[in-house]
Amino acid sequence: MVMTRKQLLQIVDQDKVKTAIDDAERQTSGEIRVSVAPLFWGSVEKAADKAFVRLGMTNTKDRNGVLFFVVPSRRRFVVLGDRGIHERVGQDFWNSVAAAVSEKFREGDFTGGLVGGIQKVAEQLATHFPYDASADKNELPNSVDFPEMT
Repeated sequence: MVMTRKQLLQIVDQDKVKTAIDDAERQTSGEIRVSVAPLFWGSVEKAADKAFVRLGMTNTKDRNGVLFFVVPSRRRFVVLGDRGIHERVGQDFWNSVAAAVSEKFREGDFTGGLVGGIQKVAEQLATHFPYDASADKNELPNSVDFPEMT
């Protein structure tokens, strides 16, 4: 069965996801976003790259933004880190995050998958980009993004 965005919205606790992002960003100068895309044709990876740019994630001071891009209608998602964090953690880390999120998604626990993935990413961001209350600025919104695709 194909899941629509509307169905995902009904089963994902957006408040818990936003709280997980808020908590994560109190540990790091990094920025985390979640975007849930409507049905579209074409490459999910290319759409994730476009969303990354559209959401301003390449504009963070330390290039340490991370995007969870979910396409429920295609049963796919991408975890995408900007070059500042990617250079420090490497592809194996992103693969491990994707595996952890995927396991929860397969169980039907979409909120848990996103929250767990955010927490795992936050640990690495905090290691490489620790939070500094005197200098940190929330560069991007912490809300879940639900764009209309064109």
